[in-house]
Amino acid sequence: MPRWTACPALGHFAYDGRAIARHWARLHTCDQEALPDNPAVLQAWTLFHNGQFEEAHHAGLRLGPAGFTVANRAACTYATLLESRQSTRLALCEKVAERCEAQIQRSPKEANAHFLLALALGQYSQGISVARALAQGLGSRIKTSLETAIALQPLHADAHFALGAFHAEIIDKVGALIANMTYGARKDISLRMFETGFALQPDSAAGLMEYAIALQILEDDAQLPQATALYAQAAALQAMDAREYLDIALAKSGLAV
Repeated sequence: MPRWTACPALGHFAYDGRAIARHWARLHTCDQEALPDNPAVLQAWTLFHNGQFEEAHHAGLRLGPAGFTVANRAACTYATLLESRQSTRLALCEKVAERCEAQIQRSPKEANAHFLLALALGQYSQGISVARALAQGLGSRIKTSLETAIALQPLHADAHFALGAFHAEIIDKVGALIANMTYGARKDISLRMFETGFALQPDSAAGLMEYAIALQILEDDAQLPQATALYAQAAALQAMDAREYLDIALAKSGLAV
């Protein structure tokens, strides 16, 4: 696999392990990942938060199952926000999905294994077209994985945002009636997921952008001013790590269009 594209946030953050541990609760409000007691795992997370996604990915893989969550998080973040080559994105997401499924077999109650499985499958679905993904049954797998992550960790804001976005996207692709009949996807559930997500983490740039997109799907283009305001709110946030830096940069670019 080719070298990963460097993160533009490199140099903006210079955390060491102690600083990451000190800020852990804030950095992981959205996913509720537990502070690792293994120093090597913590070091891999330090690389991730500093924007060294490829290094974090490899460091996590070298640790075996103990490092799969950070490796998968790094790969998903990179594939979603930085990788421009579709073949590379798809390959990364396939590998993440495989590792998550193996994690779930070993530790079925690990919420982030279910969440990252949904994230990888969602990104993979976009790469092959949502219609084709639905035909392959990926929609049901994504929904089940997100619902399981929330059941295991009700404070998982990212899973709430992702499930809200999932309901909206299914409605957009197949229409409200078929979405409800086939996938149980409904407008009221989508909006409720976002409401819960923001109650848990109001300052999520990714959540604000996903909500903006969902509103335009669910409420039509009359919601464009509110969607623009949500992007502006996301763009005004202060990043605590490289992932947030990229999300905020994406919000700023969205406002510039």
